[in-house]
Amino acid sequence: MRNIKKLHKAEYRPMGDLETWSPLPSRNLQMIDPFIFLNHHGPQKYPPNNNGLPFGPHPHRGMETVTFILDGDIAHKDSSGHKNVIESGGVQWMTAGSGLIHAEVSSQKFKEEGGPLEILQLWVNLPKRLKMMQPTYHGLQKEQISTWKNEEETIRAQVVSGNFKGIRGAFDTPTSVNLSTVHFEKDSEIQLEIPKSDNIFFYVIDGELEVNEINVPRLHLAEFSKNSEILNIKATEKSILLLGHAEPFDEKVVFGGPFVMNSEDEIHQAYEDYKSGKMGGWED
Repeated sequence: MRNIKKLHKAEYRPMGDLETWSPLPSRNLQMIDPFIFLNHHGPQKYPPNNNGLPFGPHPHRGMETVTFILDGDIAHKDSSGHKNVIESGGVQWMTAGSGLIHAEVSSQKFKEEGGPLEILQLWVNLPKRLKMMQPTYHGLQKEQISTWKNEEETIRAQVVSGNFKGIRGAFDTPTSVNLSTVHFEKDSEIQLEIPKSDNIFFYVIDGELEVNEINVPRLHLAEFSKNSEILNIKATEKSILLLGHAEPFDEKVVFGGPFVMNSEDEIHQAYEDYKSGKMGGWED
């Protein structure tokens, strides 16, 4: 069985009235190549006449954002002309590539009526050869996303990208990243085989899972070795897991705020290109 090297508890980093937990990057773990950043917002309940999410217009280059709307909604808009509202259970996949500006805020309905909100945003790196590719965006509602279930229907996986037990993910992506959200009923069990060459991203959103005889509680990210392909997962209570795996790029990574490149010079160039309008304009 694949060994767990270490468990990393998400750090609490609230953004105003938005409750936020961040397991990556942390003081002890910078990245799980190619997974480079995760913010877990909520769960919380917003009152009527609220301000909603605070993520107004900002740029990105050199990476991808994958946003999981577990509860509530997101109104997306970007400088490439995409605009929509993704509701509870839906997912957004944006490949920033050469650069664009986007905003992720709450819909007018959510701001007026309030309600429960829980959202995760994961950043996935792009390899050097794809960092300047054409930006793309796709948003899918819950019913548009592929699902795998076990025979007892005690485990349900929402297959976002790649493959999960023979079910192909709903998003076509520029790299071979596998991502799923997996929902477990209490005492349900599953065995997964993940190539030894892949890095695993294993974050327990809710509940508690026993993985290869190690308990991984809510709000914890498990860091794995590469000694085996086998993951035995048992839910000790009703749980939700964000599961990813991919081959690492093994390239130098340089962070510059919203930009993720391979050198400091490329970060400086990204800021210059943003300021000069090369990532598009913005109209409210």
